[in-house]
Formats: sequence, C-alpha cells, structure tokens
Amino acid sequence: MPDLLIELFSEEIPARMQPRAAADLKARMTDALVEAGLTYAGAEAFVTPRRLTLTVEGLSPRSAETRERRRGPRVDAPEKAVQGFLRATGLSLSDLSIEEDKKGRVYVAEVVTPGRDAAEIVAETLEEVIRRFPWPKSMRWGAGSLRWVRPLKSILCLLSDEAGAEVVPLEVDGLRAGDVTRGHRFLAPEPFSVTGFEDYEAKLKRAHVLLRPEERAERIRHEAANLAFAAGREVVEDEGLLREVAGLVEWPVPLMGEIGTEFLDLPPEVLRTSMKEHQKFFSLREPGTGRITHFLTVANIEAPDGGAAILAGNRKVLAARLSDAKFFWESDLRVAREAAMQPWRDRLETVTFHNRLGSQGDRVRRIAALAREIAPKVGADADLAEEAARVAKADLTSEMVYEFPELQGRMGRLYAEAAGMRDEVAAAAEEHYAPLGPEDGVPEAPVSVAVALADKLDMLTGFWAIDEKPTGSRDPFALRRAALGVIRVVLANGLRLDLDTWIDTGLLRHKIELHRAEAGDGEIDALEDVLDEVARRGVFGAAWCAVLDARRDEGRDGGRPVPEDAPVLRAVGDLVPDLSTDLLAFLHDRLKVHLRAEGLRHDVIDAVLAMPGSDDLTLVVARARALGAVLATEEGENLVQGFKRANNILTQAEEADGVEYSFGADLRHAVAEEERALFAALDTADAEIAPALEAEDFARAMAAMAALRGPVDAFFEAVQVNDPNPILRRNRLNLLSRIRDTCLQVADLRRIEG
Repeated sequence: MPDLLIELFSEEIPARMQPRAAADLKARMTDALVEAGLTYAGAEAFVTPRRLTLTVEGLSPRSAETRERRRGPRVDAPEKAVQGFLRATGLSLSDLSIEEDKKGRVYVAEVVTPGRDAAEIVAETLEEVIRRFPWPKSMRWGAGSLRWVRPLKSILCLLSDEAGAEVVPLEVDGLRAGDVTRGHRFLAPEPFSVTGFEDYEAKLKRAHVLLRPEERAERIRHEAANLAFAAGREVVEDEGLLREVAGLVEWPVPLMGEIGTEFLDLPPEVLRTSMKEHQKFFSLREPGTGRITHFLTVANIEAPDGGAAILAGNRKVLAARLSDAKFFWESDLRVAREAAMQPWRDRLETVTFHNRLGSQGDRVRRIAALAREIAPKVGADADLAEEAARVAKADLTSEMVYEFPELQGRMGRLYAEAAGMRDEVAAAAEEHYAPLGPEDGVPEAPVSVAVALADKLDMLTGFWAIDEKPTGSRDPFALRRAALGVIRVVLANGLRLDLDTWIDTGLLRHKIELHRAEAGDGEIDALEDVLDEVARRGVFGAAWCAVLDARRDEGRDGGRPVPEDAPVLRAVGDLVPDLSTDLLAFLHDRLKVHLRAEGLRHDVIDAVLAMPGSDDLTLVVARARALGAVLATEEGENLVQGFKRANNILTQAEEADGVEYSFGADLRHAVAEEERALFAALDTADAEIAPALEAEDFARAMAAMAALRGPVDAFFEAVQVNDPNPILRRNRLNLLSRIRDTCLQVADLRRIEG
C-alpha cells in the first residue's frame, strides 16, 4: 500500500495559528479520503513557520467498487418520473429490471460505482481542502482567487511505495503539485526533490529545518538550560512562550545576553513581561535572589559571528523597551508614595465596568461593602477588608498596568507596599484575583479571602441581575471562572458560609442601583435598610414579606415607612428570589464539575445537594465524600438497592391507596423474626445518625446507615409486605416509611442511579 506525503509551502504562518492548522489539515484530508472509499493505517501532521505537512501511511491504492440497488417508480408511472430516475442513476431504460412490490410492478436499478485510483481521489480531495481551508484570517494575492493565510508558494504531493514515488497530478490556481521543496530560507534556500516522508524529513534536517514542533521546542529548552547553567543562572520556565517561539523559527539557535545594569532594579515581573510581550525573550534569573539579569533570544540562523551582531541589536531594542518600563515604574511609584494611589482611585470613576453595572468606582464600593460583611465570617478584620477592597483595583489605571494588563494585581501589591499600607492590604491587592486557572493557588490570608469572595460574588450577582448569564460555550465575562473561584476559595479554606446570604445581598444591592432612577430617594433609603435584614436572614419569599411588613409596621409607629405601592419594591421582591435560586444552581453545576475531577459521581453530588444547607459548599463536599466512600463498598451499594425497593413499594402503595404511610409502625404487629430485627436496627441507626449529623460526622452517619443493609435484605427475603392481613400490610408499609426516613436523613438516595 502506498504512503501519501503532502506539503503546503507558503510565506510565514503566524505561530498562534500553527497547531490548529496542522490538526485541520489532518482531519479534513483523512475524513475526506475515508468518505471517498480509501482506508489508511496512520496519519500525522507537522507544521513549521513556512510549511504544513501531512503524511498518511498504508493508504489503499484504489477505492472498492460498490453496488447499490435502488427502487424506482412504478412501471405505469408518468414518463417524467421514469426519466428522472434514469438521470439519477445514470442508466438507460434497458438497464433496469422490473420487480413486484407491494405498490405493484416497479423499476429496479443496480447502480455500480467503479473503484477509483488513490491518486485521483487525493488530487480531488486536496484541492477541495486547500480551497476551503478554515484559516482564522486569510488573504488573496496576485490575480488568483485562492485565499491562504499567507501567499502559497508550492504544493508537494507524492504517493510512494516499493516501486518508487509518483507525483499526484494536481493544480490549484496555477500551482502545480510536484516532488520539490525548499529548506531554510537563508541557510539552505535551494530546492530539492524527495521520494517519501523519511527522505523528506532527513533532507529537511540537512537543510536546517526541524519539521517537528516538539523537536524545535526541546532544542530550545535544552540549549537554553546549558547557556543559563554556564552563566550561573536558571531559565524562568514559560511553556506558552516556548510553544510560540518554536513556531517562529525553523532552525532554533538560542543566544544569551545581559540586561543593562540600569534596568536591574525593575521588579522581576516587569522585566519578564516586557521582554516576553515585546521581544519574545526568555528571562534568566539568579538562583538565590530571583533577580533577572539576562535574557535569552532564539535566532533562526547560525550566524558567522556566533550571534554577536544579533545580540547587539537585541540589546539596543530591549534597552528602549525597558526604558519605557522604567519610566512607567518610577512615575507610578511617585503616585503610590506621595498620594497613596488616590489619583488612580479617583480615575476609576471614569472607567466603565459595564454600561448597566456602572463604573469601576461603583464596583469598588460594592466590593468594599460586601468584603466588610464577609470579613467576620472568614476570620478577617472588617476595617482591613474594606480598606483592601477600596485599593485592590487602583492599579488598573496606573501606567504600568495600562501598558501590561496582565500585571494587574501584582503591581497593585507593589504599589500598596510602596504607599506604606498594611501587609494584609497589599497582599489582597494581588491575591483577590486568584484563582485565574485550575492550577492556580487560592488566597489563604483572611483579608485576601474576604476581598476575593466579594470580588467574585459581585461579578456573579451583577451579571445575574442584568440577565447576562453564560449560554452554551459563550461566557464573555468569565462567569464560570468566577464561580469556580468562589468554590475553590471556600473549599480550600474550609469556610462555613451560607452563600444564600451573600447572593441575596449582592442581588438586592444591584437591583437597588438598577431601579434607582425609577424610585424616589425615600424609597431607596428604605430599600437600603432592608440590606441589613438580608445580611442576617439571607432568604426571601415569606421572610421577605415579613421584613416588608415589619418596615410598614414601624412606619405606622412613627418610623420610616416602606410605601405600599413602591414599584421598585415590587420589581426587586419579584425578581431576586428566582435569580438567587438560579445563581445558586449555577454554582452547584460548577461544583459538580469540580468534584467530578476528584472522581465523585454526579448522582452522589445530586444526592447531597438535595439536602438542607446546600449553599454551604464545605458541608456539601463533606457529605458527598462520605457518601461516595460508602457507595464504593458492597454494603453501600446493596443498601441503595434495598432503599429503592422499599421506596418503590411504598410509593406504589400510597398512590394506589390514596394515603400516606408515614407513621405508626408498631413492633407489636411484627410477626417474623426478621421484621423485629429490622425494628431494632432502625432504632439503633436513628440513635446513631442523629447525633452524628449534629456533630457533622458524616462518615459515622453514613456507616450507621450502611449497617442497615443486612437487616433490610433479610426483611425482604422473609417478609411479604403486601400481606392479605390489612393490619400487617399497613404496619409493614409504615416500616418501609421508617427505612426511607432514616436513610433520607443522610442523603437523598432516590437520586442515586443504578
């Protein structure tokens, strides 16, 4: 069977587009070949800055002949119908046969599709793939109609086997396929022919082109480590930058240079970010101090002077870039030291966060209020938490963060320290953003935790209040990340928070602002008073009505009344409870994703989320882990089956009888020994489960529940629940109700699958 080799040679492909392009070429070609009737043993795609390559091994030399029987119109059908059938099958009337059908005598065609040579199929497929290739951005050049990411220069397309190699006849917009490619643009620009993939890869390497991206990345990693070691330094690892640089060069040659001494006092983060974003340089640091003293660039050529001229040019450009960074740093430090960042905080009032949620200044005030309320619950000082929240976003309007937005938070910490603020406040300026990704750490200092939770909860409640929720894969405001951040901060710190309280408070605060223009000042003042009640109660519905009634009663006694007909009250009162439930459900969905990564089953999580206190995430996770551990045992699995059997029998009996068997099981009516044993086992379990749940010892409660497995199994083996004696039947159904009630104290086992 022949092997296929394709190379699409062009001007430089942007590094960010390369991995997707290689994957698209492989998928589109192999899918189309299979659809056309060819098979293959394996395929692999490669990419360099100037070429997309695909090799397909063990391609079948020819597609198989296919035969298909098609039933046509009846023999007495109109002539137009018969002629249409002939055109569709490509046959003449004499080629058709006639068969009896339930509809009568019908024409039948046997359509034979002959096999085709692989070369013909490859040529047809490759042209279609080239013309419809899904580049994120593409261009046209010259007089042709073809679009490609950069001008396409040549096409290599070969089928090779033991007998030799043949060029697949193909032409796309004047580019005729051949067996010729080129090596490195400067080191080996002359064209050369190849006979197959192994020959192609070997000759490319001799022509100073490493075809495989991972090989280029490994060479950069290895040689960079050697250069750093020789200078007594270490490379600051950056996998993203490594992948990008590997996509910029075909023959990587790492070169190390020194950073000017006038820039060494810049914070390491500033040096790293400036060199990475502007120059694609790696940073080298002193192992002991962490101070960045050298840079590493990756050239695309082996220069005769060993790279001296390249390094000299890079140092000159880098000095200009770092001079800008130094200016930003020194200018920002003056603002921090002399004005405690106040000018930046004032400027936040003019920075729009969202057109319906106000400015960044508005957001800071909301976060500060919420952080102050959360602080006592997480062991933080309320004054410090509020102070930290008020300065946490100040660096967003600094010159350094304006130039390098990815430094937000880190610069805030440095500027807060320079302003002489408390360590807890400075730390919160950086840590409140965390975690930004699944591998990031979470804040642990109490003040940082309070501000981090306030920041994320304000984000979630705000966008829920204006009905801007994630839909499908669309999440422009990163609300899923914010929700996962809340979950990870709560769980990592073992926090016992009733999230309902903070969700309700946040939603109400947003609704007050959204409706402020529609209401008078007196109504808004009254609403803001309600926040105090919400912070204590954290619930709506009946409690909400009670709060309003209490306010109205106070008004009758001379206090400030809440108007009966206030439209803003109706709007808030109607909307917030539904939004609160919906937002908590969204957090639960993210919690399920998080816990499934630990190996916990989704039905186990659902079983504990159905229990009271589901807004206490730490409590939920403790229950879920304990239940998961029990269900991993034979006793647990069997108990679930016994529980479901009891629940099913009981549910059917209650529906049939129209009564509820929820009390009255009496040991005096127990006839069988197994029946009496189950009474005793339930008494023992209830006595054990209740105090265990009170102490939140869920492992003990689950174990007590699992111990019912034996008595429940024995009961069902020995006893007929639907006994002819109505007294015995009723007593046994009430006993099943006790089984259900006992188990449901621990988790809603009705939600366990299987």
